[in-house]
Amino acid sequence: VQLQASGGGLVQAGGSLRLSCAASGRTFSNYVMGWFRQAPGKEREFVALISGSGGITYYADSVKGRFTISRDNAKGTVYLQMNSLKPEDTAVYYCAAGSGYTYSSQTWDYWGEGTLVTVSS
Repeated sequence: VQLQASGGGLVQAGGSLRLSCAASGRTFSNYVMGWFRQAPGKEREFVALISGSGGITYYADSVKGRFTISRDNAKGTVYLQMNSLKPEDTAVYYCAAGSGYTYSSQTWDYWGEGTLVTVSS
């Protein structure tokens, strides 16, 4: 599976961004899709994941209620809608594809190149 993330940018605190991740190569709906992020000097951390059908979602506590993950299997794309952004959300955001519901970045099978999100105060 090849993944390509897009949609990052510079936004003021309180603003919104929507990230997209387009997948190609294999049956998209077979995969659990996730978003992770990595801030400078920090480890990559889990943000959100969504099941193959889209019926199950999980979020990190730090983004719950502000971020929404969704997917369009017909388009082979997963989204991350980010609202009420905070400076601490600044990071490179990565999409990933895998087969299980896991928060560990080490257990996901495929990764896209990241997209940078910068939130100014």
